[in-house]
Amino acid sequence: MGKRISLWRTYTLSLLTFFTCSVAKAQVTSDTLFRKNPDGSVVFSFHDTNANSVKVYCDCKLRHEKSEIKRENYHSVRMKKDSAGYWTYTTPPLPPEVYTYQFEAYGQRFPDPNNADSIRVRREKMSVFIIDGTPQTNLYSVESLLGRVDTVLFQCGPEMKTRKILVYTPPGYDKEQHAYPVLYLLHGLNGNETSWNDRGRAVQVLENLILQHRAAPMIMVIPDANPECLISKKEDIGLFKNIMLYPSWNKMEFENCYPAMDDYLSQRYRFSNVKGSRAVAGLSAGAKQAANLANMYDSTFCAVGMFSPVVGWKQLPENSFSKYWIGGGTGDLFHHRINKFRKRLQRKHFQYTMYNTRGGHTWRNWRVYFTEYVQTLFWNCSH
Repeated sequence: MGKRISLWRTYTLSLLTFFTCSVAKAQVTSDTLFRKNPDGSVVFSFHDTNANSVKVYCDCKLRHEKSEIKRENYHSVRMKKDSAGYWTYTTPPLPPEVYTYQFEAYGQRFPDPNNADSIRVRREKMSVFIIDGTPQTNLYSVESLLGRVDTVLFQCGPEMKTRKILVYTPPGYDKEQHAYPVLYLLHGLNGNETSWNDRGRAVQVLENLILQHRAAPMIMVIPDANPECLISKKEDIGLFKNIMLYPSWNKMEFENCYPAMDDYLSQRYRFSNVKGSRAVAGLSAGAKQAANLANMYDSTFCAVGMFSPVVGWKQLPENSFSKYWIGGGTGDLFHHRINKFRKRLQRKHFQYTMYNTRGGHTWRNWRVYFTEYVQTLFWNCSH
């Protein structure tokens, strides 16, 4: 688990920033100062007397913009240089949230090498900082993880493609001998098995909720659900190529692998076999996969979580065993489709919960949806 940067106190972070321009890979030598002001603004500072231009990239509002954030686009701004060679930029006051950032100098972008919390976002490595201070954002960090996260390799399908799977076992798992209910958590189009763990902070959120007795102890399985497994094979696969491959998701290759995957993991972890001990959730295209799984494997999943779902009439329930939990933002580009799906559920008298928020197709919403959804699971499930 990456170490969070607390913005309630000042950290001085050193990083290399002088680039040697040659055929070889550039080297960096420099300092950064990362500071939160009393008004909630953040000061980025980059020390390099030789640079002609320095930018900071962040998924926060770098300027005083009034528009609502509907997509997590990265904003960039040029930093100003002082007489001591420090390039600085101060953001407007930022709300509590998880943010990612990069610096750019000498034509290259790079994460902060002194920030251990570095994650993959699209094709880039980004550094992370958290502004906490609300009940929700306080869930995004743990001082020391008491549960465990394993990486498991699994092969399935006609071509026996290798999928990476993250498996979280809760605090006490190694001491207890009973079986646990299982949540399968699926990423979206531009993600892989690391997305929910990194950007979604799902492990931290679930562990905090379990320790606070707000979520039932469970095992969480986060697989690479891409039909082509491209991102796990090559990290520079970008969003555009994934969009071009979107029709392959309709072949439901991952969904067809589910029974073998669950059996494979059951042999290695203490999965409960009690009816109602499986739940599934996904975001965006992963929500479509979650609904497909519920229809393909009758009475397997007691609950289906759909966060900003990209769904249609084909994903409507075929049985009444699963309870549906739907989260959507009023600014989501799929808001109309989500509302249409909800009305179809209502007409067919299926059980569902609708959780509405502001904002759009963003991780800041999906983290909230996950937090709310996971608290509804497995309370009546015996081991």
